[in-house]
Amino acid sequence: MIGYYILIGVIALVSWAVSARLQSKFEFYSKVHLRNGMSGAEIAEKMLQDHGITGVRVISTPGRLTDHYNPSDKTVNLSEAVYNQRNAAAAAVAAHEVGHAVQHAQAYEWLKMRSRLVPVVSVASGMSQWLVIGGLILGAATGFVGGFYIAVAGLVMMALATLFSFITLPVEYDASNRALAWFKNKNMLTQQEYAGAEDSLKWAARTYLVAAIGALASLLYWALQVFGGRRD
Repeated sequence: MIGYYILIGVIALVSWAVSARLQSKFEFYSKVHLRNGMSGAEIAEKMLQDHGITGVRVISTPGRLTDHYNPSDKTVNLSEAVYNQRNAAAAAVAAHEVGHAVQHAQAYEWLKMRSRLVPVVSVASGMSQWLVIGGLILGAATGFVGGFYIAVAGLVMMALATLFSFITLPVEYDASNRALAWFKNKNMLTQQEYAGAEDSLKWAARTYLVAAIGALASLLYWALQVFGGRRD
């Protein structure tokens, strides 16, 4: 277990460092005001219009960096700061979320795969580690062979959550690429504004990369605990 705690500690430290860097980037680029004077909400509406997407609403949602696209009700949810502000950071976030709406409208395969996994992962992610630990303890304490299979069931759930994390990567990177391509093709931003939007999205994507690596490392660790100690 000590090794696991060290692993989790290292991953948490890296995640904190990336998140802190992302926060500082957004703070910095929030000071780069858009020459076109458009708010995040207006950027989102314009990108939807340019892609011929109707039936998608752009709404404000409470919190900070709570921005997301909801495919179930077709809403681009922008945090209050992004919705109202007129800077490079807000433009980047707004266009990125619309990128997901474009993916949805065009039936982007990776987004469809991720959406199919959401109901399973929402249950599996909360149970998987407890099943693995419980199975290991049960097997060690009583010699009950079922403990091994309980642990394996937990590993399967953990593997699904890890798969979800890796499927999320192309979805997020593609949404950012769509946003940046639209900025460039429509000449929406100046060179400085575009560089700020690109840098913001790059650091946002790295948070998903760290999460995926962390999920894989955790899966491999527990798989080693389950299968490494098994004797046939």
